[in-house]
Amino acid sequence: MPEYYQGKFKPTNPKKYRGNPTNIIFRSGWELKFMKFCDTNESIIEWGSEEVIIPYKSPLDGRYHRYFPDFSVKVRTKDKKVEKWIVEIKPFKQTKEPKKKKRVTKNYLYEVKTYAVNRYKWDYAEKWCKKHGYKFRILTENELNIKY
Repeated sequence: MPEYYQGKFKPTNPKKYRGNPTNIIFRSGWELKFMKFCDTNESIIEWGSEEVIIPYKSPLDGRYHRYFPDFSVKVRTKDKKVEKWIVEIKPFKQTKEPKKKKRVTKNYLYEVKTYAVNRYKWDYAEKWCKKHGYKFRILTENELNIKY
């Protein structure tokens, strides 16, 4: 599934969706795959897409911004406990600090900036999750079992 694949998702189980089930937007094929999983998996009690807002302080401008993680999910575990998760979907490449290059190109600067902002978002998300009883997880094409 291409990364740039976008559209509206129509759930088969709209009552499981936290938010407006007629306005669920996916911004990649990876997000679409995860939405289908949440919608159809019996262990998922409730889920939402970009329904949670986490404030974070940007390393670029020192100001607070709003981070909308890709998903919030409420899961019933095998031992019947309920867990709440915040899930971010990212390409594996964006979860690792960019390797230093001999030439500093615009693309390299963009990668460094993107990684720095994401790292701050994820750090704030971890703290927010701890405070609000959630767990935080980043899923990549590896966990989503997506091959190129």
